[in-house]
Amino acid sequence: MGNTSTATLKNKKSWISYIGEYGAFIALFFLVIVISVISPEFRTTGNLLNVLRQATFNGLIAFGMTCVILSDGIDLSVGSTLALSAVICAKLLMEGVPPVLAMLIALFTGTLLGVVSGLLVTKGRLQPFIATLITMTAYRGLAFILTDGKPISNLARTIETEGSDSFPFKLIGKGNFCKVPIPAILLIFALVVFFFVLNKTTFGRKVYATGSNAKCAKLAGVNITVTKVIVYAISGFMSALTGLILISRLDSAQPTLGDGYELDAIAAVALGGTSMSGGRGRITGTFAGVLIIAVLNNGMNLLEVSTYYQDVIKAAVILVAVLSDRKR
Repeated sequence: MGNTSTATLKNKKSWISYIGEYGAFIALFFLVIVISVISPEFRTTGNLLNVLRQATFNGLIAFGMTCVILSDGIDLSVGSTLALSAVICAKLLMEGVPPVLAMLIALFTGTLLGVVSGLLVTKGRLQPFIATLITMTAYRGLAFILTDGKPISNLARTIETEGSDSFPFKLIGKGNFCKVPIPAILLIFALVVFFFVLNKTTFGRKVYATGSNAKCAKLAGVNITVTKVIVYAISGFMSALTGLILISRLDSAQPTLGDGYELDAIAAVALGGTSMSGGRGRITGTFAGVLIIAVLNNGMNLLEVSTYYQDVIKAAVILVAVLSDRKR
């Protein structure tokens, strides 16, 4: 009788573990099936590529957010970092700076902004929520100051007028390779890089250790301060990269870019099974969470669901994900 109970308990634990690891992919599979049946337009090649393209914006930010949350932090400033980095790139382009140099400066800016958030959390001893709330407000304000609240438009034409080649700028947001959007290729490449870093490197183990138990990790020789600053820097870099893709695709930059993106990123991470308390989660789960949100948004648009209802539905999905995490 005792052996039977033990075996039953083990089976239950294994099923819980299995669902925790692959639950996001299972949910994604059923979601795709349901929407495909309801709306045949969803399963067209063009629409599926569009879903993947749209997933890029949230996906790149969510990958950086995953690192932050795994280290037991959170980054509310990703949308503002995106906007400020994009605006700086656009301003440089309007001043005649070569596109490649302007984009590199924007990526460096995003990384630096992430470092500032990391230093506020570590050296300033502020709660991650408060620290990044401060930087979120400050960075958004700076974006408005630099643009005087006005959009910067016709970037590609300005680049060509200044005598530079606009191809590198256009490629990152509008280019295709074998009919696959370049942004989607960047998303898959980023997934591979983050998977390798988090699962196969010492730094990845430090991130997990920091999020699991910072005190024990410190006793084991992990530099908690450096680890946390690096994950915030990564988050800032990914936000800036997303900003470059956005302004390339839109051919304009404005200070409101990325508004609310932090919520979708956190939602994707939660849906992917990453613990909000840090120390447990997978980048592949985040990728599944990103696709769930992208498919959900696309499906609701095809079904002409009101934007107001969409927000409520997404909130319900996030709630279920967080409650599931607590249950696990």
